[in-house]
Amino acid sequence: MAWMRVLAGVVSAALVLGIAEFVAVFTGAAGAPAYALGASVVDHTPDGIREWAIQAFGTNDKTVLFVCMGVVAVVVAGLAGAVERTTRPIGSIAFGVFGVFAAVVGAGRIGGFSGALPALIGTAAGILALRGLTRRIETDQADAGQDESGRASAGRRRVLGGIAATGVFAIGAGLAGRLLGGARTDVSAERATVDLPAPATPLPGLPPDADLRVPGLTPYLTSNSEFYRIDTALIVPQVSTDSWSLRIHGMVDREITLTWDDLARRTPVERLVTLACVSNPINGDLIGNARWLGYRLDELLAEAGPLPDADMVLSTSKDGWTAGTPLSALTDGRDALLAIGMNGEPLPLQHGYPARLVVPGLYGYVSATKWVTELEVTRFDQAFAYWTRRGWSAHGPIKTGTRIDIPRGRGRIPQGRTTIAGVAWAQHRGVTGVEVQIDNGDWLPARLSTEVSIDTWRQWVYDWDATPGQHTLRARTTDTTGIPQTALQQDVIPDGATGYPTLTIQVA
Repeated sequence: MAWMRVLAGVVSAALVLGIAEFVAVFTGAAGAPAYALGASVVDHTPDGIREWAIQAFGTNDKTVLFVCMGVVAVVVAGLAGAVERTTRPIGSIAFGVFGVFAAVVGAGRIGGFSGALPALIGTAAGILALRGLTRRIETDQADAGQDESGRASAGRRRVLGGIAATGVFAIGAGLAGRLLGGARTDVSAERATVDLPAPATPLPGLPPDADLRVPGLTPYLTSNSEFYRIDTALIVPQVSTDSWSLRIHGMVDREITLTWDDLARRTPVERLVTLACVSNPINGDLIGNARWLGYRLDELLAEAGPLPDADMVLSTSKDGWTAGTPLSALTDGRDALLAIGMNGEPLPLQHGYPARLVVPGLYGYVSATKWVTELEVTRFDQAFAYWTRRGWSAHGPIKTGTRIDIPRGRGRIPQGRTTIAGVAWAQHRGVTGVEVQIDNGDWLPARLSTEVSIDTWRQWVYDWDATPGQHTLRARTTDTTGIPQTALQQDVIPDGATGYPTLTIQVA
């Protein structure tokens, strides 16, 4: 009967989560234990482990987190069920400890007692279920057993029926909560009706050689569906244009607040900008290039009038995440935008709808705030953003880099004419050259695509006569300062990875 106790613990824990999910429809999704605890894990995970997860799982890191949490929950719940007795409620006490902890975390995420209600109500339901199932199991043990034919007794069938009913109710409550919560907050339908305003001057068509269209080479423009997503939001914030506003305050002459209707009375601009994540490893794919529609941040800030001794803008997301951006990077003439469009569409929900920041030349952790609602003009010695509080560099300029897209690493290719190709970047400086090294030979110049903007990457190609054997390929970029990217190998912490992308291939 031990397995039945374990199963009773698991379904009772599922009931905790299902009921909590349903209650969170009315109190706020961020208070549901799965999300509140998951966000707490994200906030308190050591940088080394976090970066390992991003490099190992990429944009699937959140899915992996929930799977790991689920496995842990099943194991702990099973143990709680195994030790639970009607006269010794150890499992119920374990549930209670979890509930109190999740309630405290949920209250902190929501900012009030309502954030604690999902965990408290869900835990109470789970404890009642665990106690009831435990009584049934013990009654069956005392009164029934198996009959002479070996078939399960009526008591055991009642136990299994109770477990099944609890599981079905847990799943139903969870699904109902998810569906109702989504129906109440989802802004996908609204996004589909948004008509983007026309830019002051539409971007001209791309030059013919801006995209070399080599098979296997990353396209010049990254589609919205393929654009990387790295952030701390376990629940994608749902922000309506009706309720959205941007408050600009702090060390300014005058505080201003912009609504969506205020933006509609302005004329946006359209720019091509390559964004990169500071967690992008050497030869990684956490980088993408898109066409952004938005409003110049230097103009918006000028209306508020930053004070002379201000040097930083602390931007805040709808979910409370913050980024600290050098004020100079927003006012020095570069195309820093409050973006509302991406590749001709309203921003996708996961990329910041309805508005986000796009700043050329800076890693996203200090600039690319999604679902942005607040800009506080301040100083680096007075305010600290989400990642700078955790020891990351405060300014975050993107480092010159490159990636080898083809041939694939550790692959086998035939001898003869072979294309080596990739993308290179030096945002807001511009790429002037890419070189390729075969084994430890000389650095050889690659052919570059036409430069469209110093704020975007460029493709490059090198044609190589591959000879049989194992070979090591390297590449490096030179920017407009004339300095090639460094060979020094450095991890992403605290201000971005450095080193040459290196591939080992076998030529048949």
